Amino acid sequence: MNTVPRMPHHDRLPELGTAPIPVEPYISQAYYEKEIEKIYKRDWLCVGRVEEIAKVGDYKVKRLDFANTSAIIIRGKDGKIRSFHNVCRHRGNKVVTETGGEETFGNSRAAVVTCRFHGWVYDANGQLINVPQEDRFASCFDKTNISLVPIHTDVWEGFIWINLAETPRQSLHEFLGGLVEHYAGYPFHTMTDVHTYYAHINCNWKTGMDAFCEGYHVPTIHAGSLPGLTNMWSDDLMIFGDHRSLSAFSSEANPPTPVGNAANDIFSASIVAKAQDRFMLPPGINPTRSNHFGFEETIVFPNLLIQCGGGLWFTHQFWPTSQNSCMWEGKYYLQAPGSNSELWAQRYAVTLQRNAWYEDTATMEDTQRALSSGFLKEMHFMDEEILLRHAFRVIDDRVNSN
Repeated sequence: MNTVPRMPHHDRLPELGTAPIPVEPYISQAYYEKEIEKIYKRDWLCVGRVEEIAKVGDYKVKRLDFANTSAIIIRGKDGKIRSFHNVCRHRGNKVVTETGGEETFGNSRAAVVTCRFHGWVYDANGQLINVPQEDRFASCFDKTNISLVPIHTDVWEGFIWINLAETPRQSLHEFLGGLVEHYAGYPFHTMTDVHTYYAHINCNWKTGMDAFCEGYHVPTIHAGSLPGLTNMWSDDLMIFGDHRSLSAFSSEANPPTPVGNAANDIFSASIVAKAQDRFMLPPGINPTRSNHFGFEETIVFPNLLIQCGGGLWFTHQFWPTSQNSCMWEGKYYLQAPGSNSELWAQRYAVTLQRNAWYEDTATMEDTQRALSSGFLKEMHFMDEEILLRHAFRVIDDRVNSN
């Protein structure tokens, strides 16, 4: 059985080179500030799913600490999703008070939001529609000319995206490029039972992303939680402009434990797709229909990682909060269980996955602390870390652009 790529990844992308990668971008404050200005404040960012705000008047407030703001994402009476900066046009107070930590959810049947400071009311189009004691403002005051500050918003495959730039340099579909066709037909919308985890981690956002974007660490870091995944390899490398994708394969589909095998008979209780589900994927995912396919791993620039197989999918995002800190957001999506046995098997799968994610995140602060010492000047990436090498090149090109 072939357990290595048919061709080394670096032979497919010789332009990325094989030289060591500098440490400076992971620890430099100046570099971080350029990332925020040239990437996070200009590119499209995924901020949620349409299922989170499914009904008219549903809204979500998403914290964006890197920009010292938060976004109100709301579904209007016309069914359209719009986003606005969470800043009242009166005195600058937050219109919606954030009570849910990183994400706050609510509903207004009238599809309006009201600032608690002085009671200014805005509709789901962002328009100011009511001002208490309006007659006591100066004659030049005209609420019809006042609205919340809008944020460019679009939707792709049920993912909600925003762009903080005054004028985005490209549309969302132009930004996604070939990923639009690549994922066409994947049934994201059928797997909406979500299990969400957050953690504030003392590491650079790239340190966090890197830990999830290669399989080299699996036999060591995950020897306890995923012992059946010790024999892994990657193939089907695809580059979509600033984005990248790779498939993971394994000769072992299940943890070799009685409980794991019992759960897997009911539901695929690991990150590896069950055989009967592999052939339900779109043509671009596992194109050879290999029986050893586990999952597709796609990194959507700059900070969204999508992993999907048959019957489940999950995402990771690392939101920068400072040069050496970030907020990790992991979300695991499943179909609604149809029986108690399926519920048990899925809970087992979620617990297994959670433990593996804890193992991944456990390395990040140590990595950042060691890099920040300044004694290490460069890092050596092996072939299975090709996604990290591509990410470095894309980010560095953007940071050093005019």
